[in-house]
Amino acid sequence: MKLEGDIVTPQGVVRGHLHIEQGRIASVAGASLDSARAGEDGRPVLLPGFIDIHVHGGGGRDTMEGGDAIQAIARRHARHGTTGMLATTMTAPIADIEAALKALGPVCRERVPQSARVLGVHLEGPYISPGRLGAQPAYAIPATLDEVMRLNEFAPIKVLTIAPEMPGHIALIGPLRDAGIRVQIGHSNGSYDDGVAAINAGAAGFTHLFNAMSALHHREPGMVGAALAHAQHAELIPDLMHVHPGAIRAALRCIPGLFCVTDSTAAAGMPDGEYRLGEHTVQKCMGGVRLADGTLAGSALTMDQALRNFVQKLDLPLEDAARRVSTVAADYLGLWDRGRLAEGAWADVVVMDAALQVRRVFVEGEEIDVVVDA
Repeated sequence: MKLEGDIVTPQGVVRGHLHIEQGRIASVAGASLDSARAGEDGRPVLLPGFIDIHVHGGGGRDTMEGGDAIQAIARRHARHGTTGMLATTMTAPIADIEAALKALGPVCRERVPQSARVLGVHLEGPYISPGRLGAQPAYAIPATLDEVMRLNEFAPIKVLTIAPEMPGHIALIGPLRDAGIRVQIGHSNGSYDDGVAAINAGAAGFTHLFNAMSALHHREPGMVGAALAHAQHAELIPDLMHVHPGAIRAALRCIPGLFCVTDSTAAAGMPDGEYRLGEHTVQKCMGGVRLADGTLAGSALTMDQALRNFVQKLDLPLEDAARRVSTVAADYLGLWDRGRLAEGAWADVVVMDAALQVRRVFVEGEEIDVVVDA
């Protein structure tokens, strides 16, 4: 199969074609092109499939439901260009988390047709600060290595969010890293020093930077200060509600591996109304998702809109925006054959028009049924 267009590659934009064989990219051919000209004359723009490591739900379904919810979630996000994702849990009683992970395990092992690849699990809680729950239910507890590794047997935990100030958490970071689990700092009321200690112990990044963590003050830099001063990687929700564009610009200057996540809920890809987020009921209205008290509760963001926000609202060059919705997260997870349009990589491709609207999506060479606006 051959796809023609303006191709966003790790080396820049190429006007030419991708040749796909057996689900992988066999070759990329063409001539270099100034990225500002991508999509001119109605030519399609080919980007690497989006990688989202923080997905609670979509299409009216929530990860914590168990059952076939994850299949519906992965299908909905694939239609918006997400080709790889981490199913993300909520803080809940351990028995509920176990039930969710048992349902996730088989889907992590084998991709469901017409769906994004579920690359594993992001365990966001219950090992967080009771003082920084955000929209998480009040079941926060300290972690133990035995418990985390037991949960990992049900489904592969790729990312684990912890509050480093919780008892014993700093000491867990090294063993978890050695077990292949990336520890992220989040939902934390800890100090700048707590954040630096966690980074020095091997913490890999920060969960939804700025949100649900101690803020930056010039005499008390907090977790945000630790991230801006020391982090190599951090998630960020670029729906322009969770984080002001000015704060996003500051983070882009400070953190080399800043990348996009949606933190999406069941409301993603759905009309306004009530949806589930773990045990909470949330309301989608005017593009946001909130608890009854007005607290932001995840988002309705999809990765194609995140890309458009980076390019059209924050003026990032297309290649840089594509890296932050695809390549950086893939590299962070150690997936060198995803998140890039290059020979040997999986044929995870998003075909967009000049306005960056999704027209076609391929996951491992399979074309996804995308509903395209007339």
